[in-house]
Amino acid sequence: MMQDLFASQSTLDPVPLPGADVSYLRAFDVGLPPMEMLQALIDETPWRQEAVKVWGKTFRQPRLVAWYGDPGHAYSYSGISLNPLPWTDRLSDIKARVELLVPTRFNSVLLNYYRNENDSMGMHSDDETELGPRPTIASISLGAERSFLLKSKIDPAAKLVKLPLASGSLLLMRGDTQKNYKHGIGKESRPLGPRVNLTFRVIVG
Repeated sequence: MMQDLFASQSTLDPVPLPGADVSYLRAFDVGLPPMEMLQALIDETPWRQEAVKVWGKTFRQPRLVAWYGDPGHAYSYSGISLNPLPWTDRLSDIKARVELLVPTRFNSVLLNYYRNENDSMGMHSDDETELGPRPTIASISLGAERSFLLKSKIDPAAKLVKLPLASGSLLLMRGDTQKNYKHGIGKESRPLGPRVNLTFRVIVG
């Protein structure tokens, strides 16, 4: 159903989710063809695989990450503390393009590299203190299409929502989305190529 909703979309449109402010743009201009940008970011980024603490146990993240941002804007989650790398010209250009569409001045970006269908992200909310109480997060997807999962925290009976994120798309989360929903990327059973996800954020304080 969500696939049909976004089949021919070319504008930033709301996703109907009670208690959330989520919108989606299927085709966002990142300055290069999406697959060309994907390969450039894979090749140029100093990727890291972090160890995270979940329910008192330590695991290696099932994906690679990199954190860029303004000086002093560190980010901590699941026992990880990331100090920002300086903005590259490429990331600064993508950020400027996002800011033309979204009325927010972003000061950081988290890059996630899903190498294949076995890489994933567990269900969580981006509700860390340094993101503020109602964060705005702009998420760009490049490469293999993956399903973005959303689960309500206020309605236990609500079904899991699956949003297919196309290569070159932008997903925007604002308002009470993090307060009321968890989100993640599940593993897939079918073979998939690489995907890079850029989530532009504002570190407050």
